[in-house]
Amino acid sequence: MAPERELIRGLHNLRSCHRGCVATIGSFDGVHLGHQAIIAQLNRRARELGLPSVAIIFEPQPHEYFSGERAPARLMRFKEKVLALFDAGVDRVLCLQFNEKLRSLSAQGFIQRILVDGLNIGHLVVGDDFRFGCDRSGDYHLLQRVGQQAGFSVEDTATVEIRGARVSSTRIRAALEAADFELAETLLGRPYRITGRVAPGRALGRQLGAPTANVRLQRYRSPLVGVYTVRVSATRGPQLVDGRKAVDGVANVGFRPTVEGAGAEPLLEVNLFDFDGDLYGRELAVEFCHKLRDEEKFASLEALKARIARDIAEAKTWFAQNP
Repeated sequence: MAPERELIRGLHNLRSCHRGCVATIGSFDGVHLGHQAIIAQLNRRARELGLPSVAIIFEPQPHEYFSGERAPARLMRFKEKVLALFDAGVDRVLCLQFNEKLRSLSAQGFIQRILVDGLNIGHLVVGDDFRFGCDRSGDYHLLQRVGQQAGFSVEDTATVEIRGARVSSTRIRAALEAADFELAETLLGRPYRITGRVAPGRALGRQLGAPTANVRLQRYRSPLVGVYTVRVSATRGPQLVDGRKAVDGVANVGFRPTVEGAGAEPLLEVNLFDFDGDLYGRELAVEFCHKLRDEEKFASLEALKARIARDIAEAKTWFAQNP
């Protein structure tokens, strides 16, 4: 019987029951088609060996640790990534805190401490470009060599290409920045969405004639900023509206420069068409369809109100033309 899906936060939470597995390692930002190919290979091998499958991820992601505020925006929040890995069939996710102690581990030290002493892996699946260790000396060949001595096997995965180029998080991020949602969906294997729980706001949208469901993004920096047509559904539980699994709307992602000062928290605000229910506390999935405009700072609330009315009219026209 397969183990229950489990998120393990840190090496210190590993128990004897976690030893013995088939593992893979990566950032898995977006869990796109390239990642899904690795996970499918991981799961096949896990079934063959009768072992649970484990995805090893890092928080923060290594490039965020090194680049700080200059790091590119994430495609997914942490919770979304973990759920997407489980949806792809992974049994366990081991999240390691990427800090100075982990950064300074040599490739040999990483293999010994995490893969051998921590997880006692039976098999490892890695991407064809995988590198690791503070000296960047860790690669497929080192893993093979050490694995022969330590008792685990290793296999790499082929690059997944679509339209003549490699599927990557960087390529998807560029597609989203260009508002090419069709390409992003092709590379992800699903429409691009942001999920989150609806929180109480200042009810400013109601004053502006467009009540909104507010999803706080907290520290998450979205790859999208601006005003978009969206389709909104509940991630679980009852339908948003009787008979409707999804509701059309218009959303603003950003910092609301007209009404907020510097240092404002990023926010996803969604105006749902023909909906007047209570969504507080509900978790929504917001699927992005089309970009209407960039986020702007207006001279007054009246100017903002007029622009929002135009946004809603343009969004409804778009949906009428793209049912």
